[in-house]
Amino acid sequence: MNLPLRFALFAACIALGLFAVLLLLIEIGWRFGVRQATRRGTAARAGVGVVDASVYGLFGLLVGFMFNGAANRFDERRHLIAQEVNVMGTAWQRIDVLGDEQQEAIRDLFRRYVDALLAWYREAPGSQQTLHEPPALTRAQNELWSRSVTASVSPSTPARNLYLSALNDMFGAVEAERMARRIHPPNIIFAMLGIAALTTALFAGYALASGVTRNWIYMIGVAATIAIATYVILELEYPRLGLVRVNAMDSAVVELRATMN
Repeated sequence: MNLPLRFALFAACIALGLFAVLLLLIEIGWRFGVRQATRRGTAARAGVGVVDASVYGLFGLLVGFMFNGAANRFDERRHLIAQEVNVMGTAWQRIDVLGDEQQEAIRDLFRRYVDALLAWYREAPGSQQTLHEPPALTRAQNELWSRSVTASVSPSTPARNLYLSALNDMFGAVEAERMARRIHPPNIIFAMLGIAALTTALFAGYALASGVTRNWIYMIGVAATIAIATYVILELEYPRLGLVRVNAMDSAVVELRATMN
């Protein structure tokens, strides 16, 4: 089983587990609410709709914060890949400023670097490995840079320095995309979101206890909505691991590579 499918199943299991726990807490809240109503009558409803509204508001704020942040980071990663393609194409074109006897060797090393980069994007061997450049890519980068420096400084001309500048920008863009994979909300935010979800479910169950029978549509609807939102947030937060991926932008790198043959 490949990594995207494994991560999708992992995220789905988290969502399903959360759905079950939320449904259980709603049931507990409902039973407690019914018991309190039997014992205390209308006094058991005092504060309902006032206190729980603040909890619902906090939970809604956290979900909005997490979803908006994950979506923004997803778009930012796509933008970084677009920037990679742009600077990569510029560096490839500026190879023309080098001497004729040096261009073919540089272009061959350039192709090897792009191939190693694409292999890294395709394979994505694991969540930790995707944060570090594989040895093949590092080796291809070092060989390309070393050969490019030699070809540009002897003899050195302003035009050749433009090529080195573009090549450096390309390496920087690849590094920026790699570092973007490390940017996620602190774990305490995820913990706070989970606590708020559980509290919301408990309060929702208590609020639904005004009737003598369970309102399954509301109970299942609340639990399912929170679980689905959690799944989508996880998918957007890790776009190189799940099914919601940035592969559509990676295809732009593939298309650029095709023009280098």
